Amino acid sequence: MILSGKTAVITGCLQGIGRATMDVFAQNGANIFACCQYETEEFTNHIKELSKENQVEIIPIYFDLMDDASIKQAAREIQKDKKSIDVLVNIAGMTQDALFQMVTMDQMKTVFQVNYFSQILFSQYIIKPMLRSGSGSVINISSISALDGNPGQLVYASSKGAMIAATKTMSAELAPKGIRVNAVAPGVIDTAMTAIVPPEAMDRLMSKSNIKRVGMPTEVANVIMYLASDLSSFVTGQTIRVDGGIG
Repeated sequence: MILSGKTAVITGCLQGIGRATMDVFAQNGANIFACCQYETEEFTNHIKELSKENQVEIIPIYFDLMDDASIKQAAREIQKDKKSIDVLVNIAGMTQDALFQMVTMDQMKTVFQVNYFSQILFSQYIIKPMLRSGSGSVINISSISALDGNPGQLVYASSKGAMIAATKTMSAELAPKGIRVNAVAPGVIDTAMTAIVPPEAMDRLMSKSNIKRVGMPTEVANVIMYLASDLSSFVTGQTIRVDGGIG
């Protein structure tokens, strides 16, 4: 188990890539602070079973990325536990799609708050224990939309592009302190977010794919696990595409 003995903080654990990452990390021996916007009975039961099956500790943390005070309180809860934090994975995100000329400032502010501002604020808090220990790995989730552009996704692509820029800068600042920072840029993945993509847009994307299918959340989670592990000890400041060869 390549994450045995590590403690990870993962956001967006309720569904999609976040849920898959939580599962893969637990199956590989990591203890986890599982961060979500809200609690559900299904999620509570799932983490109980996941914890029991893999003999790891999974602590749920609930907070609202739209609320800076809520983010700060969540970080305090994690820090109060006094565990050494080895890994931070910023997965939680959202999109509000619209063509460039139809984008509103409210959409921009909302998406950037969730996809960028909240991620940076939360990272500032969670990285503090890593700085004290002199080691750690941070993985930010971006998107191929940030790298390639995608019609109708100006706001989403811009917010995810900001995460790539932040990843490079964070890496430059934190690598000398023993903390690696990388990004993962998923392509079309089988999640609730892609379920609403119109069929014609999906066909256009699949026509560009070498593998000719959507990816599974676990396939992204496996790459995140690699970046979290000591297997990637000489990898930092990178953005790794997980997209089936689109582009």
